[in-house]
Amino acid sequence: MIDRKWIGHQVGQSTLAVERGRLRFFAKAIGEADPIYVDQAAAQAAGYADLPAPPTFLFAAELDSNSMFGLLDQMGIALGRVLHGEQGFEYFEPVVAGDTVVVTSRVKDIYDKRGGALEFLETESTAVNQRGATVAKMRGVTVVRNG
Repeated sequence: MIDRKWIGHQVGQSTLAVERGRLRFFAKAIGEADPIYVDQAAAQAAGYADLPAPPTFLFAAELDSNSMFGLLDQMGIALGRVLHGEQGFEYFEPVVAGDTVVVTSRVKDIYDKRGGALEFLETESTAVNQRGATVAKMRGVTVVRNG
C-alpha cells in the first residue's frame, strides 16, 4: 500500500521554454491538422501572438522533469506495475511559442479500489507563464497494480 503521507507532497517543478520547432513537432506527432499549430501567419490571423501550444502539450513539461518517475522510485513503486490512468486540463489563457512555463506538481490524493488491488495516485499541477499568469491546471491519475 502506498503510504498516505505522500498526500500534499510537491512532486517537482519544471521549466519549459515553448519553442516553435517543438510545437510543430508535437502537433505533427499527434496528427493535429489545424494550421494554427504549424503556420505562424495562420496563428496570428486567428488572434494568437505566435504558434499556440496544442491542448495536451503542457504535459510534456511534467515528463521533461522526470519528477514523477523520481517520486515513484522514492515510494518504492516498480514502473512495471504502473499505468497512466487519466489526464485532464483546464486552460485559462493560451500558451504560445516564446513563452516560458513553470509547472509545479503535487500529490493531491492517494486511494485504492478492489480491496487494494489497484491504488490511484492523483496529482495536480499548475502552469504559470513568464508574466506570472496561471495558464493551466492539470490533473493526472497514475494507477498502481498490486499483487
